Amino acid sequence: GGNNAGHTVVVDGKEYDFHLFPSGIINPKAISFIGNGVVIHLPGLFEEAEKNEKKGLKDWEKRLIISDRAHIVFDFHQAVDGLQEVQRQAQEGKNIGTTKKGIGPTYSSKAARTGLRICDLLSDFDEFSSRFKNLAQQYKSMFPTLEIDIEGQLKKLKGYAEKIRPMVRDGVYFMYEALHGSPKKILVEGANAALLDIDFGTYPFVTSSNCTIGGVCTGLGVPPQHVGDVYGVVKAYTTRVGIGAFPTEQINEIGDLLQSRGHEWGVTTGRKRRCGWLDLVILKYAHMINGFTALALTKLDILDVLDEIKIGVAYKLGGKRIPYFPANQEILQKVEVEYETMPGWKTDTTGARKWEDLPPKAQNYIRCVENHVGVPVKWVGVGKSRESMIQLF
Repeated sequence: GGNNAGHTVVVDGKEYDFHLFPSGIINPKAISFIGNGVVIHLPGLFEEAEKNEKKGLKDWEKRLIISDRAHIVFDFHQAVDGLQEVQRQAQEGKNIGTTKKGIGPTYSSKAARTGLRICDLLSDFDEFSSRFKNLAQQYKSMFPTLEIDIEGQLKKLKGYAEKIRPMVRDGVYFMYEALHGSPKKILVEGANAALLDIDFGTYPFVTSSNCTIGGVCTGLGVPPQHVGDVYGVVKAYTTRVGIGAFPTEQINEIGDLLQSRGHEWGVTTGRKRRCGWLDLVILKYAHMINGFTALALTKLDILDVLDEIKIGVAYKLGGKRIPYFPANQEILQKVEVEYETMPGWKTDTTGARKWEDLPPKAQNYIRCVENHVGVPVKWVGVGKSRESMIQLF
């Protein structure tokens, strides 16, 4: 995606918020690569750099590579994102709940083949300028209230072009060399979750890109044969930010407890995340698409205080179990969730560092998830820090 998603990373007690930067940027030994599937808001990139430099991030520009095929998010894309949300609210009584970071409009430009890429910015600037003006003009005719300082923006873009030039490479060749050169570990980080995927998510309340496994191939230029292990990252309960169907949502004290104990706020927008019981129908659906080889179950410690814990194991329509995850939002709103109820462990798990440290009831909860989904849990998270992680195998 773009800087619509946020990842909070805690290292040595320092908390970083990443939006465009890959989380690996903290590691001085790792090369970070922003692929062609990402849409890049250049002012956002440098603003993020500045914020994280203040937290001690050094020499990031020596470790960051940017694909020349990535599309550029312009300020007017962001303005249009806001205007479109206002329009949706007025016309339909509800919006999508975008982050107003210009992501949807940029992917729209990309699909309409009017978008501009990093390689265009770094090539002939006159040619770039005229295409930029055409695109701006198109948006102005669609949104009469939109004001665009064309010359001012072009001047800024020219400045950014020189700042990023040393970092930009042909991404396809870069990935090819990485995959075929000396053996190395390559970790791909996706943003957003399976249910926000443009094809497989709870459409229309989704993002505009493929954030499921296919995005690895199309977003980086990695052939499918090179995709190795696929790790699903899932909380011990379910959350959603913005609107859209959410069958296991708890609009009660349980939901409030998960929200407050889990500090469930959107990293990009600061919106409260909606919370509910773990939905295994969704997790199984994500597994159907992604083919997980292992799961990381995070935030188990948030459940430490509960007397009993429920797990959503199936959906019913008209009293009958359905084996699939409904595509249609109206139908999804109508499903009835079948729950399994388990006793809570009522024990602080934040100090647990190995499987044996977990109370038996917590172990049962984890095994229950594994059995239903048919994928082993490889990691269990019991806190924010890197140390708060139990590796099972």
